Amino acid sequence: MEHLDRHIESLIFTSEQPIKIKELKAALEKSFEQTFDRKSIEKVIESLTEKYKSEEYSFELVGISNGYRFMTKAAYHNTIGNHIKIQNRKNLSKSALETLSIIAYKQPIPKSEMEIIRGVSCDYSVQKLLEKELVEIVGRSDGPGRPLLYGTSPKFMDYFGLKKIEDLPKLKELESEASGEHSPDDFINTSKSEEE
Repeated sequence: MEHLDRHIESLIFTSEQPIKIKELKAALEKSFEQTFDRKSIEKVIESLTEKYKSEEYSFELVGISNGYRFMTKAAYHNTIGNHIKIQNRKNLSKSALETLSIIAYKQPIPKSEMEIIRGVSCDYSVQKLLEKELVEIVGRSDGPGRPLLYGTSPKFMDYFGLKKIEDLPKLKELESEASGEHSPDDFINTSKSEEE
């Protein structure tokens, strides 16, 4: 079949997960109402893999999880990672950053204590942080009503480039940097603006 490589390439490109040969075969057979040999599909994949090894391309065809997908080459991971971090930080509101900094420095902490520190309801901010998987529920307090306790997640560490939570600047360090009082969210906002 003419341009079989382009059809296979398009299927791999649009698949959100690694696509298996049997899935490629099924899609091609349904589209063209003819039988495709597994070996011919494998041969095309080998050819595409070789094509994208060229330095001309920033991505390559990789066999992964018993399937195939396009992935960015290692030489570009740092640039892409920095872009993702910048985009993610832009998506966090000031109130979410303030709430996140309180959780980071006071964890494990119930929502009621966050609200005492911030002076406003933290329901929306906590929900957004949970959705972004930057914080997680780490247990329940022994206090009245046994409220949920929140802490930072492993994704928080990646998000801010920390190896361990102890790598956060000490509050005393932040306060000594300027004459006025500083809160943990000042550090996060400063980090954000510097990276942008």
